Amino acid sequence: MHETRGEYGAVIQSREGTSWPPIVAPTSLSVLVPVYNEQYLVEASLARLEVLAESPLLRRVKIIVVDDRSTDQTPASLLRFRRRIEEEPWGSQFEWIFLCQERNQGKGAALRTALEHADTELAVVHDADLEYNPRDLLKMIPLFLQEGADAVFGSRFLASEYKRVLFFRHTLGNWLLTLLCNIVCDLNLTDMETCYKMVRTDLLKSIPLESSNFSIEPELTIKLAKRAARIFEVPISYAGRTYQEGKKITWKDGVRALGSILKFATSDRIYVADQYESEILGRLHRAPRFTRWMADEVRPYVGDRVLEIGAGTGNMTVNLVPRSVYWASDVNPLYLETLQKLRPTRPYLHVSFTDGTSADSFPAGQSFDTVVCLNVVEHLPDDVAALRNIRSVLEEDGRAIILVPNGPRMYGTLDQVLGHHRRYTREQLIAVGQQAGFLLEVLLPFNRIGVLAWLFNGRVLRRKTFGLWQIKILNLLTPVFRRLDRWVPLPPLSLIAVFRKDRSRAAHPEQAAAPATCQELAS
Repeated sequence: MHETRGEYGAVIQSREGTSWPPIVAPTSLSVLVPVYNEQYLVEASLARLEVLAESPLLRRVKIIVVDDRSTDQTPASLLRFRRRIEEEPWGSQFEWIFLCQERNQGKGAALRTALEHADTELAVVHDADLEYNPRDLLKMIPLFLQEGADAVFGSRFLASEYKRVLFFRHTLGNWLLTLLCNIVCDLNLTDMETCYKMVRTDLLKSIPLESSNFSIEPELTIKLAKRAARIFEVPISYAGRTYQEGKKITWKDGVRALGSILKFATSDRIYVADQYESEILGRLHRAPRFTRWMADEVRPYVGDRVLEIGAGTGNMTVNLVPRSVYWASDVNPLYLETLQKLRPTRPYLHVSFTDGTSADSFPAGQSFDTVVCLNVVEHLPDDVAALRNIRSVLEEDGRAIILVPNGPRMYGTLDQVLGHHRRYTREQLIAVGQQAGFLLEVLLPFNRIGVLAWLFNGRVLRRKTFGLWQIKILNLLTPVFRRLDRWVPLPPLSLIAVFRKDRSRAAHPEQAAAPATCQELAS
C-alpha cells in the first residue's frame, strides 16, 4: 500500500499493481446521459450533477448529454438548460457536450455515441430522470483509488438510507434477471439492472457494446465478468417512479434482457478489434485444457526465476506459477491490465511491458534462469534479434523455451490475420537459435491432430477467425488428443525448442554453424 495526496489535499490509499495504468487522485469522470422524452425532468436531473463539485477526488467532470431523437419538448428543455449554464457556469472542472442522434435507437445506442466523446479516467451512466441521486456517485469513486476497482455498481437492494417502495413485480423481475446473470458470470451481484455503473473508461471503450436498448445492462455486466474485471457494489438510494410519472421500462424489456443474457452467455466477443488482434486471441484462450497440455509439455524445463514474454491474459502464467520470481509480460495494454489482477494473491508475480524486439523494454536489472516465449517469435520481423535479446537476460546455462508454428506450407489466412510473419521448419528454428548464440537442448513436436483443423480453416475455407464452437470442442477433446497425439502420422502444428545459453557463442553469434543433427530432429 502507498499514499497518494491529490491537489485538493485528499489522501488516497491505493494498492500497487491492481490496475494498468493506476488511477490516482484527483481523477476525472465522464457522465454519460442518454435522454428520451424527458421534457419535464431532464433539467432538474442535470442540475443535480452539480453535487459532483463537492468531491475532492474529481479534478475534471465531463457531462455528455445525448438526445435520442425525442418527440416531445425535450430538445427545447436541453437548449434552455444549456443557455443557463453558459450564463452561470458551474466551475472550471465542468465541461459539457450536447449531442443529438439522427434517429431514435435506444439507450444502448445513445451510450455508444456518448462514449465516443469520453476522454476521462472513469465513466458512469446517469439517466435523465430523478430516480437516481448523483450524490451516490461520490462514494463510488474512492473504490477505484483504494481497491483498484475496474467497475462499481450502485445497488438499490443493499442497505441504504432510503428507497421508494414500489412494484413487487419489478423487484421480482430484477431479482430473476440478476440471478440468471450471476449464474452466467459466476458473480454475486445484488442489482445487475442498476443504471449507476461506473467503469474505467479505457476498459469500457475496449468492450464491443452491441445492444441498442435496455439490454445494454446485462450485456455490459456479462462482458465485464468475462474480461475478469474487478467489480464492486455500493448501496445507493432510489426513488423509482410510476408509469403515470413517466417510467418507460416494461415487461417487454425484461424479455429482451432475458434474451440478451442467453445471447451474451455464449458469446466471446469481449474485445473491440485492435492492432493486437485481441478479439481473436481472446477466443483462443477459451480452451484452458489445451493451455494446460502446453504447460505440461514445457514445465519440466522451467526454472525458478522466470520471464514469460507474450503472457496474454495469463492463461499459461497460472499454469506455471508459483516460482520464486515470475515476470509476466506483454505489449497489449489490455492484457497487461488483466495480468495485474493476478498479482494481489501472488507476491512473487511481476507484470511489465516487454517488446521482444527492444532490449530496453526488458525488466531492468533482472536476470532469469528461464525465458518462456510461446507463440510470439513468429510475430516479430527479426526473430534472430529477438532471441538475442532473450539471451541477454538469461543467466549462464539458462534456458529459452520457444514455441513457434511448424510448416511453411501450412501458412494460410489464419496466419495472416494473426500477424504471423512465418512458419518454421525444424532446421530453420534450430538455425535461428544458433545465430542468436543458443545451443539446442531438445526439440519437441506439439499437437499433430491440430494440423487437420488448421488446414481446413486456413487453407480450404480460408477463414479469418476460429469458430467459438470449434474452440469449445477442442477444449472438450483435448484429453483424448493428448493421448493420441504421438501416434498420429501427421507433422506437428507447433514446435517447442528448448535452447540453452551457450557461452562459447556469445562473442560471434553470427558465425553459427549449420543445424546440428540430433535425435529430436529425426523424430
